[in-house]
Amino acid sequence: MDALDLLLQRSSQPKLSAPAPEGDALENIKQAALRAPDHAGLKPWRFIVCTGKGLNKLGDMLQECAIKEDKDEKSIARAIQLPLRAPMVIIAYTQYVEHDKVPMVEQVCSTACAVHSMQMAAQAQGFAGIWRTGSFAQSNYMKKALGISEEDEIIGFLYLGTSSLKPMPKPGVDSETYFTDWN
Repeated sequence: MDALDLLLQRSSQPKLSAPAPEGDALENIKQAALRAPDHAGLKPWRFIVCTGKGLNKLGDMLQECAIKEDKDEKSIARAIQLPLRAPMVIIAYTQYVEHDKVPMVEQVCSTACAVHSMQMAAQAQGFAGIWRTGSFAQSNYMKKALGISEEDEIIGFLYLGTSSLKPMPKPGVDSETYFTDWN
């Protein structure tokens, strides 16, 4: 698959199973993240790769967060299972670096580009993924559990593995709706 086809056929896959990327494939995914646009070379991105028992640890953290945030019983029971929807979850967050020319929003965008690059690198190597956020990505309890500062931003949870579904074609989108030409 060439780069243009990869971008034009990008889709998220919610049903993931083993195997997850490992070895050279995982290193390619990591290296793709580190090539994201990065004004002033701040490298504001940070990643936590969860596999095996790490997925259980993440589930425990999500459940504790749900309890502390007074979520309903169904949400609390579900939280512990969330990471088990894939054999790998990469938590991405922006570790804010104060800089006169690079505001927080730009650093968050840089981290978001890194997540997109990881998903594309996974797909290019025959894996699949889905980038999830939800209330846990905005939770100060979750930040504390992860050991990150309240001023930092959790960008999301990138679930990676092998698709359990045949990719469904996405309908085309008319670019005219979203782009305006100034000639």
